Amino acid sequence: MNVRRAVAALLAAAALAGCAGGTPETSSRTPDSAPGSVAGSTPGSAPGTPKPLPSPTATPYGTLLVADFGGDTVTFADPDPAHRRHTLGSVEVGTAPYGLVVGDDGLAWVATAEGVAVVDTRRRTRVARIPYRTRTGPVTTGEYRGGGMGIALAPDGRQVYVGVNVPGRRGVLEIIDTAAREVTATAPVGRRPFDVDVSPDGTEVYATGHDSFDVTAVDPATRHTRRYEVAPYGTEGGLGSWLKPHYAVVRPSDGRLLLPFEGERLVVLDPRTGRSTIRRMTADTHQHGATITPDGTLLVVGTGPVVSGDRGPSLTVRAPDGTERVVPLDGPHEDVAVSADGRTAYVTEGFTRDGYRDGVTVVDLTGRTRPFEIAVGARPLGIAVL
Repeated sequence: MNVRRAVAALLAAAALAGCAGGTPETSSRTPDSAPGSVAGSTPGSAPGTPKPLPSPTATPYGTLLVADFGGDTVTFADPDPAHRRHTLGSVEVGTAPYGLVVGDDGLAWVATAEGVAVVDTRRRTRVARIPYRTRTGPVTTGEYRGGGMGIALAPDGRQVYVGVNVPGRRGVLEIIDTAAREVTATAPVGRRPFDVDVSPDGTEVYATGHDSFDVTAVDPATRHTRRYEVAPYGTEGGLGSWLKPHYAVVRPSDGRLLLPFEGERLVVLDPRTGRSTIRRMTADTHQHGATITPDGTLLVVGTGPVVSGDRGPSLTVRAPDGTERVVPLDGPHEDVAVSADGRTAYVTEGFTRDGYRDGVTVVDLTGRTRPFEIAVGARPLGIAVL
């Protein structure tokens, strides 16, 4: 794909923009160490006084939880099209929340610029925020801000793994003890760790380094690491290249990592050996978020064109046999989650670059109804289904 390589080289030579890497879009923030509460206050109350908390039963099964990158909150949303009001409330978590993960106990772990926030999703309140051990510079907002990005939970729920971006340097995987709620260990990983995943048996953690074209496999017990370059288009253009890895998923059938590129190539990486193969994809669009269902159906978010000839935003639904269905989307999107029954996908409209919106697109994977949007918080990125 010589045209793509030429564009990548030109981008490297020019001023860098967007997810290609480069000049940060940031503004300084002062960390807030006090626990958060439901956003907003009742009329006549003192500033910051929380609204009365809803009862534990007020968060219904299937509620969406989204990280509001532009609002410093997480928002609870009801995706039922029969309901006129979709937003159920928001909780302040810290500056520029990115990824999130939810455990079986109902606790959500949210990667922010200031630390990992812990949210009780049943009572909708922040119960802790765990500072990073790694120094990432001033607390800022924007696509290139330091702090947590990808985040994952161990299968037994005892540890949380968060990829910490350190501007200008390699990233760090921080390991959090969920009972003690503190960082217990760190390991070096690639630059700007967009995504973090865990092997099915919990013995390895995988950090996808966006700006270093790699995946780092980490043994959480010993902190031993192995680095694998993942660059099906090569590494020409360096930080200016658009052709870098973003998100990965672990295939349930064999534990291999699936990394989509540009709606054209799917890298299948064996993280135990480092060997990889490439499969063809059909969306022809710049790709970001991905998830996979228990039966092996892969869903990948297409954000839209980055070079001439690319197609617009989409959601790729790839069956285990490799056949694909591409669902067009209205505008750029970032990440995706799937309902428990596998029939509905929820795609965040936040996007890490310009062109984002403050909503979630609901996609009927059976194809019986058209996609529709629901409003959530400001610039939503990470998403989970409760």
